[in-house]
Amino acid sequence: MAARKIPARDLIIQVSDGQATPTWLDIAGLTSMTPNPGENEETVDITDATSGGHHEQLVMQRGASMELEGHLVKDDVTGELDPGQARCEQLAAQVGYASLGKVRFRHPMDTQWRVWTATFSLGEQGGGVNDVTSWSCTITRVGATMTEAVV
Repeated sequence: MAARKIPARDLIIQVSDGQATPTWLDIAGLTSMTPNPGENEETVDITDATSGGHHEQLVMQRGASMELEGHLVKDDVTGELDPGQARCEQLAAQVGYASLGKVRFRHPMDTQWRVWTATFSLGEQGGGVNDVTSWSCTITRVGATMTEAVV
């Protein structure tokens, strides 16, 4: 086995259409995908007199998020937003349990998808006179990461 570096652009990210048997939608136009496995982590300081002057802590909560950035993608005939971007925007407009969706991601050589139940929050969209309109979304994991086989 040869170890190799993995291009960030190869990360495959899909959002569920929300059906009981989901269709997984690619999210078009991405230029930056940044999973952060330590986001929303909470620790408690357990340093006391027996710690000998050294810091001690326990992790009390794990979290994770993913920042997606790219270009806004629309059908040039219908004006409809890319289905993956549209699903992210639909979830980002919801509140309560309706705001929960599923996202999965992996690198091409992975045999398992990492699957999150998550909330979705849109970022700024726009740009300068000579720019392509930007699109961004923050996906924040809710609960533990699940896995499913790549088929």
